[in-house]
Amino acid sequence: MFMKPTCRTLFFTLLLSIMASGPVYSGNWNHFNNNWKFTKGNPENAQSINFDDSSWEKVNLPHDWAIKGPFNEQENGSTGKLPWRGEGWYRNTFTLSSEDQGKVVYIKFDGVMSSPQIFVNGEPAGKWDYGYSSFYLDISDFVKYGQENGIAVYVDNRKHDSRWYPGAGIYRKVEMMTTEKVHEEIWGTYITTPVVSRSYAEMRILSNVWNKDSEDKKVTVEAVLVSPEGFEIKTVASRQRTLPAGSLFQFDNWMTVVRPQIWDVDHPVLYSIKTKVIVDGKVVDSNETPFGFRSFEFTSDDGFHLNGRRLQLRGVNLHHDHGPLGAAFNKRSMERKLEILKEMGCNAVRTSHNICAPELIELCDKMGLLVFNEAFDKYDKKADIFEATDFYEFGERVIKNFVLRDRNNPSVFIWSVGNEMGDIQSNSNFGLQRLAAMVGFVRKYDITRPVTMACDQESNAHWRHFDYYDVHAWNYGQRWETARKLDPSKSVIISESASTVSTRGFYELPLPEKPTDFSQSNQVSSYDLHAPSWAEVCDDDFMWQENDKYIAGEFVWTGFDYLGEPTPYYSSRSSYFGIVDLCGIPKDRYYLYQSYWRPEKDLIHILPHWNWPGHEGEKVPVFVYTNGDEAELFLNGKSLGKQSKKPKSEISTERYRLMWHDVVYEAGELKAVAYRAGKVIGEKVLRTAGEAYTLKLTPDRSRLKASGEDLSFILVEACDKNGNLCPLADYMINFELKGPGEIAGVGNGNPQSHEPFVAPYRKLFNGKAMLIVRTTANKPGKITVEASAEGLKPAKTSLTSEQ
Repeated sequence: MFMKPTCRTLFFTLLLSIMASGPVYSGNWNHFNNNWKFTKGNPENAQSINFDDSSWEKVNLPHDWAIKGPFNEQENGSTGKLPWRGEGWYRNTFTLSSEDQGKVVYIKFDGVMSSPQIFVNGEPAGKWDYGYSSFYLDISDFVKYGQENGIAVYVDNRKHDSRWYPGAGIYRKVEMMTTEKVHEEIWGTYITTPVVSRSYAEMRILSNVWNKDSEDKKVTVEAVLVSPEGFEIKTVASRQRTLPAGSLFQFDNWMTVVRPQIWDVDHPVLYSIKTKVIVDGKVVDSNETPFGFRSFEFTSDDGFHLNGRRLQLRGVNLHHDHGPLGAAFNKRSMERKLEILKEMGCNAVRTSHNICAPELIELCDKMGLLVFNEAFDKYDKKADIFEATDFYEFGERVIKNFVLRDRNNPSVFIWSVGNEMGDIQSNSNFGLQRLAAMVGFVRKYDITRPVTMACDQESNAHWRHFDYYDVHAWNYGQRWETARKLDPSKSVIISESASTVSTRGFYELPLPEKPTDFSQSNQVSSYDLHAPSWAEVCDDDFMWQENDKYIAGEFVWTGFDYLGEPTPYYSSRSSYFGIVDLCGIPKDRYYLYQSYWRPEKDLIHILPHWNWPGHEGEKVPVFVYTNGDEAELFLNGKSLGKQSKKPKSEISTERYRLMWHDVVYEAGELKAVAYRAGKVIGEKVLRTAGEAYTLKLTPDRSRLKASGEDLSFILVEACDKNGNLCPLADYMINFELKGPGEIAGVGNGNPQSHEPFVAPYRKLFNGKAMLIVRTTANKPGKITVEASAEGLKPAKTSLTSEQ
């Protein structure tokens, strides 16, 4: 249920559902991702059923045609220096059983970058015009039954614009479905609750049903509640309705649930509703939709509440690429990202700045992460909106698919219609009119969540664009203050916080006098004191949120490094913003956030490394990140004194870090002991590493599925004879893989590197690199990996791929 905000509170209480992945309708959804043919360019008549594609590359989807490179080292790094812009074709074949004659056939694409045109048996079957949006086509009029059909997809992103690496091609999954002519509309389930509590919930299940037959049909819809354990526990049925031929009708079912288990970030329990479409007593279509019960509230003076308790949003922004894997979506890669973020203490993600893959939402539902669900960056070429585009037709069509697809997910708690849109904030180029339309489109299809847009122009707050949406969302530097004064009834989300920049494992002296003191090294020191001119170090955001309880929380820019936008060095090909590097290796900043976001976890982390040859006798500052309140530092057994946090300091770094600025470097052992209320909670030791002696391989998972999609991320490190990491090692590592798997990607977190992402080698960067191994479909067995480097002892590890 959605209630308009009062001067005190904006309240939402609802039951949410999620889209299931894989087969959904009567077992008829089928993944259509294998054995495609691909070529770059635009060969003549490539859509023809008889076109000879024997020389084309064989690929499986999702596929990013640009990630293999090569990099253009002379190009500006804003979009990653990879060859994503251009044209391409994909072709495949499929066969429909003669028994399917007369059924409806759909094909669904979750993302094509960009402007795809789809041909079936040589005929144009449809097209789409937003590269980040899911869409589907009814191709029933173009298919043949009992024989082979051909499909061709033309992709053209030459006009697309971007501020980051967008990827290229059919980069998300494709599915096909055959169903009876009477069936539930795709994304046609809508579940809400006017009442939800721990004692009971009232739920409403709306089901849109098509009758695509040439005759009227008598139809009933049943809704079956399935428990988290998989038991059918309650059934309700609609009245029978006569659906005229060619009509779409919405069925309305209500259900009361006693003592529902509540979905929460700490307890993400999911039920499901099984919807059955019945014609003349026969079930002709069935769709099971997982969901979760929960309520939330935005207050004007106490931030965000989930299920009746205050919850500070500890979120991050995520771009859509997967580092060395490119834009091609991989569920395990995303799951790993979310695992790393959850371990840090993160409880929310923002899909900046585009519609995400549906699997991301599904994972957040299952793992207990809230989603700030965003549709667009700007209303221009970055959203595939051009001069000839009918803005309002385009907007409603894209927003409809966006909202219908995700409106039942328990993780989704807010919709965003855009980011930093200058024409809206300055009320130029019909900006407020366009904003009103976009917000209206969202509310047309979902009234259970608030709507917002992310703003950055405080000087234009007097135009009161916030009157059109429900929650203040502002990027950086306390810019929300004017809007908050003009409308104090709305809570505030820091939709982009910090933008602190750093390079994993790189440290530079002296420390900067101000955040924008960047050197000529093309790397950013990992002392976590640097930020661009528009931004701040992360400690500032901690302090502001503590001082102003009306702030619901923050979304850090960004959780992970991403391809493109390499502020402040545009000679690089990937960003420095991430808390975690491009390969998924945490930077020092990860532990600063963890120390603040996870007070229940005893934590201590020291930086920098302790290998400083040539700096003997010089001062090397040492920082300790801990959720203790003080720590003592020792160098080679000698105490360098205790430091205590200063929670009332106006210098934010003094509140959240412990800093020894006058440590005189000498090789050996650096140890920190952390205390809370006078009791030791842990210690951490760094040792000066000797000469590199051996390689070390550490897989994140050793047991995999033989799906052709499952991944193992293997951390590669150089160590001395005593097992200490060699933090300056930069050896070239060669990989040899045997068994039913392949190298999916390699990386090392260096934004300056132009080495290929798909290769059997990679140079270490500050002692570390990452090898990504993918299983072979339907071929279980043992996969062995060996890493070698000249002058070092090689390392081996093994993985097991299971059917």
